[in-house]
Amino acid sequence: MTDGNIVGNVYDKYGTSNPIARWLMNGFLDAVTELYDQAAASSVLEVGCGEGMLAHRLIQSGSTRPQRFMACDLSLDEVIDGLDPDIEFRVATIYELPFADNSFDLVICCEVLEHLEEPARGLAELARVARSHVLLSTPREPIWRVMNLARGKYISALGNTPGHIQHFSRADLLRLASAHLTLIQQRLPLPWSVVLGTPNANPSL
Repeated sequence: MTDGNIVGNVYDKYGTSNPIARWLMNGFLDAVTELYDQAAASSVLEVGCGEGMLAHRLIQSGSTRPQRFMACDLSLDEVIDGLDPDIEFRVATIYELPFADNSFDLVICCEVLEHLEEPARGLAELARVARSHVLLSTPREPIWRVMNLARGKYISALGNTPGHIQHFSRADLLRLASAHLTLIQQRLPLPWSVVLGTPNANPSL
């Protein structure tokens, strides 16, 4: 999710039949779902929802069903059919979310910050509209690129996935997140970093 076109890997990570890729994705989804459950939110916003599969998974597989689940992206052209009918979709940019302060118990932003020219600005908006929790994930570098190279992908770009203009190690993500969140949990499913935090009353600039 950027201010221009949605860019990134067009690989179908949710529908892949590759057993290793499926194992990795299951680890990622389990980690995100675990932290989602810990937030126990009655209202949820996912920013950068893409095809809508993560929102569908969470609203259907979470331990409690939220009263409201909103999902947004720059365009909804990628949203697939057959998703949970209770998910509300809206066009929005991460830099100017059309919601009041403290609008949602939980704000989710997975696989988005690495695409942003200004990730700190995007994170500030996530924290602004979150009442209780923010859940973030990014590819964990340099492991992400090493694994791409190992499978023969993006060789000329040294393993960098198209559209990734930021590269977060675990420490990098924690440092960025800590400017606006008090971090309470983290998970490291290979090859991602996933964190859950609460918005700071006085975020660092």
